[in-house]
Amino acid sequence: MFSVGEDVEADALFKRGWTVSAIARHLGRDRKTVRSYLSGERTPGVRRPAKPDPLDEYRAYVAARFVDDPHLWCSALFDEVVALGYRSSYVSFARQVRLAGLRPHCEACSGVKGRETIEIDHRSGEEIQWDWFERRNAPWGGTAYVLLGTLSHSGRTRGVLSESMDQAHLIESMDAVMRRLGGTARAWRTDRLATVIVPGTADVQKSFAPVAKHYGAIVTPCPPRRGNRKGAVECGVKFCCGRWWRTMTATTMAEGQLSLDHFWSSTGDARLRPAEELMALPAAPYPATIEVHAAVDDKASVAFRGNRYSVAPGLGGVEVTLRHRLGTASLEIFSSAGIELVSHPLARSGSGAMVRTEAHRAALEAVVLAQFSTKRPCDRKANKPPGAAARAERDRLLGGSSSEPSVDLDAMAEIIALAFPGTTEDKEAFA
Repeated sequence: MFSVGEDVEADALFKRGWTVSAIARHLGRDRKTVRSYLSGERTPGVRRPAKPDPLDEYRAYVAARFVDDPHLWCSALFDEVVALGYRSSYVSFARQVRLAGLRPHCEACSGVKGRETIEIDHRSGEEIQWDWFERRNAPWGGTAYVLLGTLSHSGRTRGVLSESMDQAHLIESMDAVMRRLGGTARAWRTDRLATVIVPGTADVQKSFAPVAKHYGAIVTPCPPRRGNRKGAVECGVKFCCGRWWRTMTATTMAEGQLSLDHFWSSTGDARLRPAEELMALPAAPYPATIEVHAAVDDKASVAFRGNRYSVAPGLGGVEVTLRHRLGTASLEIFSSAGIELVSHPLARSGSGAMVRTEAHRAALEAVVLAQFSTKRPCDRKANKPPGAAARAERDRLLGGSSSEPSVDLDAMAEIIALAFPGTTEDKEAFA
């Protein structure tokens, strides 16, 4: 096979008047090979197959079967062509079908990969796109859930870390993102989130409709199989995962949120972006109720967003439910049976505060002090034979037989003397 360089050189030498034999000697090639390239019979860089393509004979049948069913499994089609006389392996058959491009394109099943795209022009303040991404094995434990909001006109993005992706946490995260952006767009573009859109339809969930009305926004779900309509925030997800998440050094969720805010306000906004005319936000977020489950520790407290809140002593290891209504400054703690245990003022997230009522403090101090003792530690090596109660119980178990174990020392001495014969002094000593 000629390389492209050899083909160029052979053509130039032939035009200068060199004979085919001279060119063949100069290139170290066979004359028939040189002649085939000079005549155009062969293409440089393309090796002539040593034998005919085994699929040629069955090409028309394979094409017809793909017309019948564009998604026909290649393994099933292989069984059919083997019955017709095909002799190569399945691996060769699948490769030949792929290289020949016999399987037709199905637009409905191909998604957006390879499809032609174009930038959609969005007016200022027209649309904000929403999307979650989650990453397991977060440095602070469990899974990290991050909600991103991207303004379609300018591409500005902000994100919020959340403990969950349920509707209440979604509402809280959306409000936090919009306050970081400085307002809300007129339309919210989402994919078919079950917390926003009724599954299988384009209708907004009844429980989410008041949220959109609270902020004065229109919910516009992406049409089925039209992922490009949410391409701005999906690019933000890819950018955030590659540039922030993989290199993040935060070890707590509060540190992670600070790191995420700094990333989007610095690296994320490094490109010059046009201004957005956003609608003002309500003074308070939509009053959804955040619910989190946590276990009580040995200090009679539970953790919530970087702080600890007290409960009555005696609940160590018990799981309780913490509820916080957005827009309020309180945190309620409920038992597993739904009984309210205590209500605390909410501390600033991530401040590391211990919020404990005076009643809980006094009760916990009483429990701790009651556990103290002024007695000396027990003597672990002292002789303590069975007492009267133990001896009485032993007599009951033995059924009235001798209550004290007895040993005949004289008989034992004689047995030892017979087993270990020695001097008279030894026997007297044993006696």
